Amino acid sequence: MADREFDLVLFGATGFVGKLTAQYLAGAAPAGARIALAGRSPEKLTRVRDELGPTAAEWPLLVADSSDQAALDALAVRTKVVVSTVGPYLRYGLPLVRACARAGTHYADLTGEPPFIRECIDRFHDEAAASGAKIVNSCGYDSIPSDLSVYRLYRRSVEDNTGELTDTTLVAWIRGGVSGGTIASGRAIMEAIAEDPSQGSTLSHPYSLSPDKAQDPDVGRQSDQTLARASSIDPSLDGWVTTFVMAAHNTKIVRRSNGLLGWVYGKNFRYRETMSAGKSPAAPLVAAGIAGGVVAAMATGAVLSRMAVGRKVLDRVLPDPGTGPSEKTRLAGWFTMKTFAHTTSGAKYVCTFSGRGDPGYQATSVLLGESGLSLAFDELPDLAGILTPAAAMGDALTERLRTAGMTIDVDRA
Repeated sequence: MADREFDLVLFGATGFVGKLTAQYLAGAAPAGARIALAGRSPEKLTRVRDELGPTAAEWPLLVADSSDQAALDALAVRTKVVVSTVGPYLRYGLPLVRACARAGTHYADLTGEPPFIRECIDRFHDEAAASGAKIVNSCGYDSIPSDLSVYRLYRRSVEDNTGELTDTTLVAWIRGGVSGGTIASGRAIMEAIAEDPSQGSTLSHPYSLSPDKAQDPDVGRQSDQTLARASSIDPSLDGWVTTFVMAAHNTKIVRRSNGLLGWVYGKNFRYRETMSAGKSPAAPLVAAGIAGGVVAAMATGAVLSRMAVGRKVLDRVLPDPGTGPSEKTRLAGWFTMKTFAHTTSGAKYVCTFSGRGDPGYQATSVLLGESGLSLAFDELPDLAGILTPAAAMGDALTERLRTAGMTIDVDRA
């Protein structure tokens, strides 16, 4: 791609997370990086660029709509990498993925929508693999901490020669809100299932994003629904754990990484994700409420999404995409993920992945920004197609995120 005009184009730079990512790139990109901002409105793009300071003063502005295939094709051939924040991706994302797959252009997004990724795999994996394009989905809080944590555990078990990974469980501690974009993605999934009920299997099956279903580990039932004492995961933990709202997506990404890497995590690799409900006397009730609430919210959303009047109700009560909290609130957020793993030799490990800033906004802009920079500037494995963060850039991205201030450490228990 040496003759490409740009190193990186940020598509959707005028949205809430798009602006945060632009701000991050303005401070983190290497000197001389050729970056452009893209979106529908030249006026809004100009305002965003003007707020970024002198570093970005000369960044070009590219006008393209997510529904204009010709404009997206023209954009993709001009750059090494496209980073997209334009979701819900089920509604708006496929034309840009098509353009990048054709042009051999690397791509990163923030999707938490398994049906979108499944459609990308079915329609564009072979084309992207042939063109050399790395199409990397889920490069935000969903699902980089999950994906890289398990990848680092695998790498450590190889270094120690302790065998393959077996039972592996992530526990999340979070301070932050749910973004309007995440909720919009959830709605898009429910509406897609309402139109095509077969999409429901993509959401429910643990291996629905597998690169080769014939090679999937046969480890019995794996469920994302959780209500248990934390000590059942590891004796060092107190309190209770419950269902993690993004587990249904993140676990599929981790399992796809295992497949893309040749099932190196192990043929008996079992993976689940949970969230801490605390250790107060009320924790069991909190845990039960969250677990039940996740199920109830999905069921209610599915019912309302089937009816025009139901969709209008959701429009009224849910936050709009592109909205988010104040800077003070974003900066006060944080996340810590601890992933506990066993190996076939009996060794035990824990990976700690933590960062500052609201996970869905502040931290996500760092994760997405560094993913784009890694695709643009790092020496990466030759693997191409519809990929995951770990499979596409596991080692390089780990080092970038550590340099950016995140903690990614593996200890032997």
